[in-house]
Amino acid sequence: MKKIVILTGAGISAESGIKTFRDADGLWENHDVMEVASPQGWEKDRALVLRFYNDRRNHLKDVEPNAAHKALAELESKYKVVVITQNVDDLHERGGSSNIIHLHGELTKMRSILDDTVIYDCTEDIKVGDKAKDGYQLRPHIVWFGEMVPMLEKAAAEVMTADIVMVIGSSMQVYPAAGLVDYAPDDIPVYYIDPKPTINYELGRSNNLKVLAEKATTGVRKVVDELMLTD
Repeated sequence: MKKIVILTGAGISAESGIKTFRDADGLWENHDVMEVASPQGWEKDRALVLRFYNDRRNHLKDVEPNAAHKALAELESKYKVVVITQNVDDLHERGGSSNIIHLHGELTKMRSILDDTVIYDCTEDIKVGDKAKDGYQLRPHIVWFGEMVPMLEKAAAEVMTADIVMVIGSSMQVYPAAGLVDYAPDDIPVYYIDPKPTINYELGRSNNLKVLAEKATTGVRKVVDELMLTD
């Protein structure tokens, strides 16, 4: 069974109604991202940061996975599929995909500020004073700017053993995640789906690169249909 590794960014969830800060000049829901997505912002105003992520988590209850999320899940009937996402929502899971690596964490989880391996499911608001079992404050299970990306090594290993790579709704410019595609074997096909594709890819691989300048729902459908017909 061939292995498909799928790298997804904000563009795949935008069609479900989840806004991206890069579409708003660095503002995320009218907040400077460094106020709500950095260790410095956390130390400055924990209540603001918690309120911000509580709002994002509650918004998830009002959105649904779109056709692109669901189409990717169809591939599992024929391929080994690994989804590596920069998104913190749970739309891939709800869309039916079963093997997902969240590079930047998950809105639906929380963890201790002392030990990032003490992780809990999170469905309700987190408040200042809410503590993990180790006695320390709980925080969103999100990788903030300036923090290590703990799942990056695992993600790179998956890309290195891929037979096919798909990149969906990502600018391909934000590191370290953007560098993952460079771990792909030289001779495998790479599909890149984005309304405004930004190529940051070795020219030596250009013959294997197929670019679809389309939104996720239409572009993914085309690629999935093609792959399902491939022997």
